[in-house]
Amino acid sequence: MEYYNYIKALHLIFVITWFAGLFYIPRLFIYHIEANTKPQTEKEILINQFKIMTKRLWLIITWPSAILATGFAIFLFVLNPGLINFEWMKVKLVFVFILILYHIKTHMIYKELQQDIINYSSNFMRYWNEGATIILFAVIFLIRLKSSTSWIFGVLGIISFIGCCCTSGFGGVVLSGIALFLAKKDEKKYIESPESYSNYGQVKTAKIIAIIGLVISLIIVAIYLYLMSTGQLDEMRDQYMEMIEEMQQNQ
Repeated sequence: MEYYNYIKALHLIFVITWFAGLFYIPRLFIYHIEANTKPQTEKEILINQFKIMTKRLWLIITWPSAILATGFAIFLFVLNPGLINFEWMKVKLVFVFILILYHIKTHMIYKELQQDIINYSSNFMRYWNEGATIILFAVIFLIRLKSSTSWIFGVLGIISFIGCCCTSGFGGVVLSGIALFLAKKDEKKYIESPESYSNYGQVKTAKIIAIIGLVISLIIVAIYLYLMSTGQLDEMRDQYMEMIEEMQQNQ
């Protein structure tokens, strides 16, 4: 067991580099897809450059990191097989499986773009880019809270920040509201049996995050409703569409 902490450190290092690759590769996909709309000469130069960048990132950093992180994780289970008995670890392994599926699908998109096959829009890739982020939040909350259920409201609180920006604030209100409801249920459990609850500090932190997400979401909803009621929202949309048309004409 003297090597356990060294193996754990190596596992964490390669998990970090794995996620770094998964965070950045969709951005390169977006640039690649958008470069396809450029004039022919500029298009060829940009796409060739993005192909080289994605190939290096994916094959030199992301794939090796994924293999090594998985290999060291298996080694940790061999050294400490009792880990699998924890409920939170079983939930974490489900998210690891989802992460592997996400990685495989990203590899399929990578192969398509390398062959000049574009099946997805840049907007889709922007949403796809958030997949690894959500998985990372879930895994971190699972590890810190060490609970098979308490991680849910922590992740929802974090995602509410994304939801408030992508859904005019309404999505953030729903997600942070659910997070607060679940946090209150855990608080009730703690009051009834504090001796059996070892992660109450993390629960309070997650609750604070959910409250912040709710406040920001409500502010954005209020601004959205104000702009809609005064007609300014339609004006902003018209200005945006005019700007897009001007950009297309310039191209």
